[in-house]
Amino acid sequence: MAQPHPSLPIGPLHAALAVELRHVRASIEQLAETLVVDEHFTTHYLEQFQTFDLLAQYADESASLLDRLAIGHDPHEAVAGVRLGMVQERLRTAMAGAV
Repeated sequence: MAQPHPSLPIGPLHAALAVELRHVRASIEQLAETLVVDEHFTTHYLEQFQTFDLLAQYADESASLLDRLAIGHDPHEAVAGVRLGMVQERLRTAMAGAV
């Protein structure tokens, strides 16, 4: 695995990625709001519509994690703050595999 360059601060990159993920979340929510006014869509695709909410939650949790990392939280502490259990577990597995 490549190591971070010692002279490049990683915090600003984490913070910028968090902002980008929040843009993704906002776009997902805007699309969902547009589609919810379509009665056919909401009647026939309610289960798929709920995926928009889940995707927005993923983006928000990822952004929050990056914010914690950007201000210097320990990666394990930062991951512990992830509220979606399945995401937290995948991240813990990924960190364990990186050791």
